[in-house]
Amino acid sequence: MRFNRILLSSTLVVVALVIQVSVLARLQLPGAVPDLVLLTVLGLALVYGHVGGALIGFGAGLLSDLAPPADHAAGRYALVLCVVGYLAGLAKPETGRLRSATGPLVVVVGAAIGSTLLYAGVGALVGDTAARHVGLGGLLFTAALYDLLLAPFTVPLIIALARRADNDPLGESSSGAKATDVSEGWLSSGTGLRIGNQRGGLRMKAAKARVARAGRIKGVKRL
Repeated sequence: MRFNRILLSSTLVVVALVIQVSVLARLQLPGAVPDLVLLTVLGLALVYGHVGGALIGFGAGLLSDLAPPADHAAGRYALVLCVVGYLAGLAKPETGRLRSATGPLVVVVGAAIGSTLLYAGVGALVGDTAARHVGLGGLLFTAALYDLLLAPFTVPLIIALARRADNDPLGESSSGAKATDVSEGWLSSGTGLRIGNQRGGLRMKAAKARVARAGRIKGVKRL
């Protein structure tokens, strides 16, 4: 991953984690907690693809495992978000352009349900039965509902920031033309040289000089 991708992804994940722990987790909503970290991973995965989504998901999940007040084994949520980020990255369009909001919303619902099931499954393997107090059905419904309501306010913004930080990957076809324009602009304005205008000025001066000489010759002949 490029440096700008790593910097942006780290910043967004840390901000999302702080908001989720300090604000969303204290709302005391029934059922699940709105997962802003999951939505951040999804938005970045839809831009960076499955490899980037897996790496970002693992890092975001590991931070979530270590951030207080985490009460589960470290690496559990890292595994969940790594798998979710990889699968969400597979939904990235080939051209990188999302034609409608239906696709991302389907990805959000699927990721919310899948991450909850995977998290509960891993918890069952390690003996964590905390989900039984709420009920798996209630967790699935509330997780999908909360993430779906929060997604329109977060995922498009994250996608826009990722594309801008990545120097607009949608415009790769025009990057050569942009580079040519930049080089031409630098040659004409940055160095103070205007090659075309300079040639035109020299030609005009030469033409005026020839006209003046012709006039002088005619005047001498008349005398």
